[in-house]
Amino acid sequence: MELLGNWQRSCYCGDPRPAQVGQELIVMGWVHARRDHGGVTFIDLRDRTGIVQIVFNPQINEPAHTAAKDIRMEYVLAVRGTLMNRSAETINPNFPTGAVELQVSELRILNPSRTVPFPIDTETTPTENARLRYRYLDLRRPQMYANLLLRHRLAKNVRDYLDGEGFLEVETPFLTRSTPEGARDYLVPSRVNPGSFYALPQSPQLFKQLLMVGGFDKYFQIVRCFRDEDLRADRQPEFTQIDIEMSFIQPEHIFRLSEGMMTNVCRELKGMDIPVPFPRMSYTEAMLRYGNDKPDIRFGLELRELTMLFRETQIKVFTDVVAKGGIIRGLIVSNCTFSRKEIDDLNPLAQGFGAKGLAWIRITNEGWQSPLAKFVSEEKKAEIAAALGLKEGDLLLMVADQEKVVCDVLSRLRLYLGDKLGIIPKDEFRFLWVTDFPLVEYDDEAKRYVAMHHPFTSPTEEDIALLDTAPGKVHARAYDLVLNGLELGGGSIRNHRLDVQQKVFACLGIGEAEAQEKFGFLMEALSFGAPPHGGIAFGVDRLAMLLAGAESLREVIAFPKTAKAVCLMTQAPSPVDPKQLRELSVKVDL
Repeated sequence: MELLGNWQRSCYCGDPRPAQVGQELIVMGWVHARRDHGGVTFIDLRDRTGIVQIVFNPQINEPAHTAAKDIRMEYVLAVRGTLMNRSAETINPNFPTGAVELQVSELRILNPSRTVPFPIDTETTPTENARLRYRYLDLRRPQMYANLLLRHRLAKNVRDYLDGEGFLEVETPFLTRSTPEGARDYLVPSRVNPGSFYALPQSPQLFKQLLMVGGFDKYFQIVRCFRDEDLRADRQPEFTQIDIEMSFIQPEHIFRLSEGMMTNVCRELKGMDIPVPFPRMSYTEAMLRYGNDKPDIRFGLELRELTMLFRETQIKVFTDVVAKGGIIRGLIVSNCTFSRKEIDDLNPLAQGFGAKGLAWIRITNEGWQSPLAKFVSEEKKAEIAAALGLKEGDLLLMVADQEKVVCDVLSRLRLYLGDKLGIIPKDEFRFLWVTDFPLVEYDDEAKRYVAMHHPFTSPTEEDIALLDTAPGKVHARAYDLVLNGLELGGGSIRNHRLDVQQKVFACLGIGEAEAQEKFGFLMEALSFGAPPHGGIAFGVDRLAMLLAGAESLREVIAFPKTAKAVCLMTQAPSPVDPKQLRELSVKVDL
């Protein structure tokens, strides 16, 4: 093993081109592949920019050629040599450097490597556990570098855009007090204040509102946030937001700003021209047509309301549900070629989604094919077919239950069928604003109303009076931006008046004493002339995932956690020394 000494890299491995032939270059990197051909050794040397072929010829440097025989995969090398054209028959069109090679005159082995647990290439995909356990090796893979380079460019693009719109980037604290914002907080014990805890922020929500009270007018931050909640492919315990807040605005200002930022990102990073303005849909319409408030509008298969059509049939399971205040909805698969087994297999799938069962009707040239057919008169069949526009080859799938269950099951079934039928365009971005959310929703377990977004969201002016009498009917000045079925960001106009904020707290069952204890600093700030303000926050991880065409957030995060919030590389979280716990006045009781 040798030292780098006074050598300086001339260029990266992906840089050499025919125009540089004849120049002496120094390149450095990792051994990607090694081949011995007729006494000459060829090595593909790799760094983050690409691969260049280096050649060890005994006629040029015998010691270097001899040393090259012991070089193995992932050794770290520095080489000096002369750039040469490859012969016509050896040009590799798969690499930008494929027309040239570096004839090595001097070699330095900077560091050997143990045998790696998986190949560092684009053809082999290691298991996810192996990738996370050896993340520093996984990061050498070209796709991971490309993903993180895209993420870097995304952040730069956003900063440049918002700077051009007059925003200031302001950092807010990571160590703050615990406030109820929906998910569990990560708590940090204070050594100098025994028995007291900081909380890592779920978002900078309160601080960005305080910046508006402070007169900053336009704030943004690309900020880390923390939520102690169950994980999935598009969720991590620590995540990054593009956080934005503005004063003296209406929702339209947020829409225009966000659309400009997103279209700029898509154009610069993906070469896509996205039409504006983005379409808008109310929360109520989204639930009726798609069964959820973040619909993927790239394909059809919209939900159909069936309650009135089927309530007077002899289908007992339907009539019983309707009698208990439930609903019946379904979706139509046109020109369906599913076999009977494929249809039957949808029932356990729907049950796994939460349904008690899945009813179906196939329209054939002989009429209805369905276990339900005998319970529906021919006259009623004709009425249903006419109302729904059913034709030969159509398959109607139906769920009857309480509205929440029906929406959840059918929305998930819709996505499953869209994927199974191959009707979801993979190379298309479809943005959608979802608006007019309810301010609150009733939590059956807690027996009280909880905020649909967060407790600082403003109700619409015309609904403020309903906070005392009919909270469930109050609409919020809230909005979400959805992209291809994922919630990309959400925001709202905030309560800038103290009296309205107090009404919202009361609606949520937060009494004066609790409000003062948890939010006293905010309430005090609102009493000192807070301007009307609002904002939005976008998930950087989700946006980067969609831009990269990845299936998981872990593909665009350098050092992610598993579904159990564990870092397989560092083995965090881990027990700590009892002395540390004593210093923090913390006792672990398992």
